[in-house]
Amino acid sequence: MKYRVIDRCREAYPIRLMCRCLKVSASGYYGWCDRPMSPRARENQRLLERIRVLHAESDGILGAGRICEDLRDEGEQCSLNRVARLMREDEIQGIPCKKKHRSKPSGTRPEDIQNHLARDFAADEPNTKWVTDITYVRVVGGLWLYLCVVVDLHSGIVVGWSMSRCQNRQLVLQAVLMALWQRESRQPVILHSDRGCQFTSAEYQRFLKGHNLTCSMSGVGSCADNAACEGFFGMLKRERVNRRRYETHADARADIFDYIERFYNPRRRRKMEALKQKESNLTQPSVVSG
Repeated sequence: MKYRVIDRCREAYPIRLMCRCLKVSASGYYGWCDRPMSPRARENQRLLERIRVLHAESDGILGAGRICEDLRDEGEQCSLNRVARLMREDEIQGIPCKKKHRSKPSGTRPEDIQNHLARDFAADEPNTKWVTDITYVRVVGGLWLYLCVVVDLHSGIVVGWSMSRCQNRQLVLQAVLMALWQRESRQPVILHSDRGCQFTSAEYQRFLKGHNLTCSMSGVGSCADNAACEGFFGMLKRERVNRRRYETHADARADIFDYIERFYNPRRRRKMEALKQKESNLTQPSVVSG
């Protein structure tokens, strides 16, 4: 460690002066400089190069945890502590997660609608459990762009989304319709939402019944019932929206589209493919040579 400090500061201070201050010999330092890199150091350097690429491809978003997941998906054998140490030494840092506790006023859930999800955000098969919600994005001039998404809980992929200047029923219906276009079969799907007026409207309820969708709504005074969708919105704003200044609605639309379709969804698909590959490797019978 002392030799590394001397090597980093050799342009600012005399080498022999630093050796005396750190109580090491100058000959030892020069010997360390001429010594070839160990196999572990070469492996760390190779891993660091890949970390830099992943961090740059995410626009500086990913931290040690998510980069470690991506590296493992690629087949790398590395621990979280090792990735965090390499990033810290190279001064690479992602966007930290800021927890915000907020409450929203309670509404009245229709009597014939139940909370079928019951905070069970796990789904064994795709197109069995969806969650949906609406958020807003600020545009210069005191304007707003409203975004509605439909997220498949099996993969975490945004299967449907729509954007509009108005927060109305059509915003929701267009997002759900996009999700339906991507559904391969007409098997029943639980679609969970909060108690917003767009979701409790008669037109929305008729639309769900006509497309074999089971409506599920959060309980009164419990925003955690739709935490999966709220989590996506928090990630979107932390990693993209809060780092941008949108001059027009078109700018906001294009940037949100880029985040969903070119960053978030492809990354989720790669994770699902890597998971399926690991499961197939575990179930594949081993071949024993005679």
